[in-house]
Amino acid sequence: MKILTFDIGGTEIKYAFCDENFNLTQKSSIPTNAHEGGVKIIERVIEIIKSFDDIDRVGISTAGQVNSVKGEIVYATDTIPGYTGVKIKETVERETGIPTAVENDVNSAAVGEAVFGVAKGHDNFICLTYGTGIGGAIYLNGKLFTGSSFSAGEFGHIVTHSGGKDCTCGGKGCYEAYASTSALVNRVKEASGKELDGREIFEHFDDPDIRLAINEWIDEIVVGLKGLTYIFNPALIVAGGGIMNEEYITQEINKRLQNELMASFRKVKVIKALMGNDANKLGAAYLASQL
Repeated sequence: MKILTFDIGGTEIKYAFCDENFNLTQKSSIPTNAHEGGVKIIERVIEIIKSFDDIDRVGISTAGQVNSVKGEIVYATDTIPGYTGVKIKETVERETGIPTAVENDVNSAAVGEAVFGVAKGHDNFICLTYGTGIGGAIYLNGKLFTGSSFSAGEFGHIVTHSGGKDCTCGGKGCYEAYASTSALVNRVKEASGKELDGREIFEHFDDPDIRLAINEWIDEIVVGLKGLTYIFNPALIVAGGGIMNEEYITQEINKRLQNELMASFRKVKVIKALMGNDANKLGAAYLASQL
């Protein structure tokens, strides 16, 4: 089966050809140009699909909350204007005639890790991605749990600080306002006066102000994971996002989380995602293969 798989983000539309062994080749990307709106983005995706010959399935991982049965966007922020309500599956299948699977990006990543990555062999785990915000996915009994309105797993918007910092969702005190990579960048700037991205921050780890900021940020990560562990009692938490490539972070998360939990919950392990930028595309490809 020949699958064309996409990962639609706020900055880039990434895509690749996936063969029957789930090898990704012909990887490429184009700018999302998100300001042009959701309809235009799907028009670009259709143009890419039509440029390939003999495609059997299309898999699409995308930002936003996704009704994966209908393949449409339930809700999306203004990062992609006019994306809410876009009927991706219906539009792509009508224009190309190719069966298409559509799923939220973090859910797709969780499937990718479950089938091909660090969660292989685990029927129950949760997945979080730490970046501009915090995304989440719930994998129960060998499949995604999407909730009553396909919106489950919005871990970034659980409240960890009542009445705290403003969040992009309109609420206050949300987890991602304190524990996202963006929150770390802001914390380091406040502590040191230096504007550094996630990678650059760890190049300055010897700076005591930056090291303190990092450790306070890790404490914020643990606050959220403690609550989620008590809710789901998972054996495994998969942590994604480029910042998690820093081994110090996952080492410290595991150590501090163990110290915070009741003894009966301490079997949980936090492991960084294995598949990296390919997780979303592989997950979407796998879902497409099941159509």
